[in-house]
Amino acid sequence: GYDHVVTYGSSHSNHCRVVANMAAERHMPCLLIGPEEVSEETFNIKLVKMLGGEFITVPVEEVHDTIESQMERLRGLGYKPYFIEGGGHGDLGTEAYVQCYQEIRDFEDENGVNFDYVFFASGTGTTQAGLICGKLINGDDTEIIGISIARRNPRGRNVVVDSVRSYMGDRGSDEDIQKATVFVDDYVGGGYGTDDSSVRKVIEDALVKYGIPLDATYTGKAFMGMKKYIEKEEIRGKNILFIHTGGTPLFFDLL
Repeated sequence: GYDHVVTYGSSHSNHCRVVANMAAERHMPCLLIGPEEVSEETFNIKLVKMLGGEFITVPVEEVHDTIESQMERLRGLGYKPYFIEGGGHGDLGTEAYVQCYQEIRDFEDENGVNFDYVFFASGTGTTQAGLICGKLINGDDTEIIGISIARRNPRGRNVVVDSVRSYMGDRGSDEDIQKATVFVDDYVGGGYGTDDSSVRKVIEDALVKYGIPLDATYTGKAFMGMKKYIEKEEIRGKNILFIHTGGTPLFFDLL
């Protein structure tokens, strides 16, 4: 019954690009609200505009009020707008990665392999929360390691923990949730949307060695963080899964 989509994210956001794409498929107008502080032109935002999405930016402290006022404006124009939290944050987004975790388990069963560690880029925390919930629901020993690409501890970790609590309700003890939440903030660098020569070297190596395009905002940082974490923790002889959470268009911003 909704006929207009509204969401939040920066010009780097994979979430915004995908929402714009899905809205376009459904012939629905789409409004994206982003922070002025991270609003440079990227291939993601170029694709958003190609898909017909409208992208407006405001100072980050005005984002909440702008979302509210834009939703009201659209209602006044006769639309029934649907708001999606940035990064798909919330129980619906968490459920998506609970399902992803189940797909990983199905892959393990079909291929006779068991992953000891799962690494990925942790941003809004939704991906990590869903994977942790999947692990807890199945009672697995898999280590879920979120490599932060923006937020520092304790805030970043607390957001993940709160999301897990919200989804699990009374199905998991707080002790188990705390133990399962590993949020590594050692490789954030200058913060969201920033990178350096070490990240770019990892991206170049991954393309040359594996033919995999990583990006400087999300997967490149996470891949670098994973490699350093493995070295630091002296992890050997284990099966490790790295989840490429998207962002291929951002790879081309490096060229």
